[in-house]
Amino acid sequence: MKDLQQTIGYTFKDPALLERALTHSSYANEKGHKRDNERLEFLGDSVLGFITAEYLFSTMKHTQEGELTKIRAAAVCEKSLAGFAREIGLGDYLLLGKGEKLSGGAERPSILSDAFESLIAAIYLDGGIDAVRPFVLRFISTAETDVAAVTDYKTMLQEVIQRNPDEQLKYVPVAESGPAHDKTFTVEVYLNSNCISSGVGHSKKKAEQAAAKEALRLMGIPV
Repeated sequence: MKDLQQTIGYTFKDPALLERALTHSSYANEKGHKRDNERLEFLGDSVLGFITAEYLFSTMKHTQEGELTKIRAAAVCEKSLAGFAREIGLGDYLLLGKGEKLSGGAERPSILSDAFESLIAAIYLDGGIDAVRPFVLRFISTAETDVAAVTDYKTMLQEVIQRNPDEQLKYVPVAESGPAHDKTFTVEVYLNSNCISSGVGHSKKKAEQAAAKEALRLMGIPV
């Protein structure tokens, strides 16, 4: 447990909270314990959601509510949380029942993500919001670039253009460069016959998204 506390950068005043956060229901049932980490998971989900929303609200000042909701959902989804848990080797510390352990439970995304939320709750209960906020932001802030990638600028641009049914959008690849394993693509976006912006990316889809984002920016739409 000391190694885990060093890894997460927080020392528990009540180590029993940390142990509970790591206790899966399969272990609790097997050992006849009354407490597992499920209630902590419930609390941790809310604490995580609040800190993430607070962070996105303060750092993405020009992003609208709908997009913030999408970004938060991506930041706290099971896949993301399981990845965060793997970063700190959380699976190595989980208390699992024999069957769950043998079936690879320590690497199962659902178990890892639940344990990560439980750990957040344990830190919160032990030290309060000021203790758990730096721990959460350690992951959320570094994942911001990846999370923001969920924004679909092409759809946003299409919705703007559709206000005039006579207008048509078209994405045209105009260049590619670099070695096969690391190509860079350039795409131009046309409104009817006029090129309104261009974008660059490591795939045609990413270049199209970049071009759409630039078009929205040039139209004065916050992105």
